[in-house]
Amino acid sequence: MNFEFRIGRFSGLAVAVVIAMAANLSGCKEDGKLEVAKRIDPAKMPTMSTVNVSTLISDSGITQYKIVSPLWNVYDEVDTPYWNFPKGIYLQKYDRKFRVIASVAADSARFFRLQNLWRLDGNVELKKEPGELFQTQQLFWDQRRNRLFSDSFIHIETPDRMLEGHGFESNDQLTKYTIRRPTGIFPVDEDLKRN
Repeated sequence: MNFEFRIGRFSGLAVAVVIAMAANLSGCKEDGKLEVAKRIDPAKMPTMSTVNVSTLISDSGITQYKIVSPLWNVYDEVDTPYWNFPKGIYLQKYDRKFRVIASVAADSARFFRLQNLWRLDGNVELKKEPGELFQTQQLFWDQRRNRLFSDSFIHIETPDRMLEGHGFESNDQLTKYTIRRPTGIFPVDEDLKRN
């Protein structure tokens, strides 16, 4: 009987210790949650993050663009909401018959949603049918004003010439463009181009 009494006392003590530890640990959990919540800034965190993106974008039921990117972060809780493509982007533009009429590739990109403005950075390469190539380090695409522009060095290849300069502005169809400070216009020799 004496032996059982000691076990009973020990069990009561053990239960009291376990309850005290559980209360203490749950308090730590709450403190930990509050501490983590203090360090989280919703304005600096993406509201959506998607990996290995391949999506089509349409307007009025007509497919206009395809976006391909390894990472797409959306920041909606910031003063100027934007989409971020920090690991690169590839865009294709389609005509009404779903033929590719242009493509753009860049090392990174941001789309400022409210301004309807794209900023493409690093090894920007824009190809337009039939056989035009635009290369620069930074390119802006203002979809509201239907224009492309850059203050960076630009290299342009067309079927009959190469153009180079600093600063570029164009309509978004790339049919009327201006190089602000041209550094060279070179005719393309068709015989050399074939070899």
